[in-house]
Amino acid sequence: MSIGQLYKHRSLGLSDDEAVRMYTVMSLVTKFDERAFMLQRAGKIPFHVSGMGQYAGQVGMAFAMQAQKDYFLPYYRDYAFVLSVGMTVKDLMLAIFCKAEDVNSGGRQMAGHFGDRKNHIVTASSPVTTQVPHAAGIALAAKMKKQDFVTFVSFGEGSSNQGDFHEGCNFAGVHKLPVIFVCENNQYAISVPLHKQVAGKIADRAVGYGFPGVQVDGTDVLEMYRVTKEARERALRGEGPTLIEMLCYRIMPHSTSDDDMLYRTKEEVEENRKKDGILKFKEYLIACELWSEEQDLALQERQKQEVNDATKYADLAPYPKPEDTLLHVYAEGDGK
Repeated sequence: MSIGQLYKHRSLGLSDDEAVRMYTVMSLVTKFDERAFMLQRAGKIPFHVSGMGQYAGQVGMAFAMQAQKDYFLPYYRDYAFVLSVGMTVKDLMLAIFCKAEDVNSGGRQMAGHFGDRKNHIVTASSPVTTQVPHAAGIALAAKMKKQDFVTFVSFGEGSSNQGDFHEGCNFAGVHKLPVIFVCENNQYAISVPLHKQVAGKIADRAVGYGFPGVQVDGTDVLEMYRVTKEARERALRGEGPTLIEMLCYRIMPHSTSDDDMLYRTKEEVEENRKKDGILKFKEYLIACELWSEEQDLALQERQKQEVNDATKYADLAPYPKPEDTLLHVYAEGDGK
């Protein structure tokens, strides 16, 4: 690593402590993800969708946003993002166990459908991409009320072919709304490779809607931070949206219901596993003398215990009561 590459975080306005905190979130979400996969295989939880390979980029973007002020509409792989903006491992465990204390939906939504009012995380629905026009609508409200927050919405590259994506982008472009659109391009929409579903660059589509589009290495946490920070500042200046195409790779199968060896090879997966941004950022911190292998071993032990504690708590927590099935589904009161 060259001298010019060291301490890049400082030039971006990040403190040493913030840079280390970025890495600790990446490490923690990895442990959560690995545990969730094991829990599903053991029959403890019904389903899990992994975000391995995308977490470095998610952390970079989340740190560029303002928690509990901006509004977030993440998609179902954004575990590192929601951890970065205020959710906890216990929150995530309660969700995948489908328990009543789940802050997302009281245990009534699929895992990965995040929703947390306190942290301004807006619940997405199961049909993919529907959160994109919702994000544009929230951004319109910010503009109409002259409130200085930005809306962040993310989705996969398969979703970028859906009508909701184009309608949301067009509306936001016409009205110059303070919204950041993020396509986490992980190369596969379930089993369909990128070259069979996308012609050209997804980032280039922004030109047709009158705002900038940028393609970024999603394994570079600091570059993702820089680009997202610039997009947020641009939105706050009233200059409108930005489309960020985050290039990454989905290391795990699409979900625990998927056999990814039917459409790609182990060699391809392992080659991309070595390029994971979490490993690269750890090496960066060590080179900057902000981290060490000894500190890392201690961190792994602390986080392992944190995940163990969250798992035990969620496993023993009660399930939703049958009589509460329709709770919060319909409006209550006399309608006045």
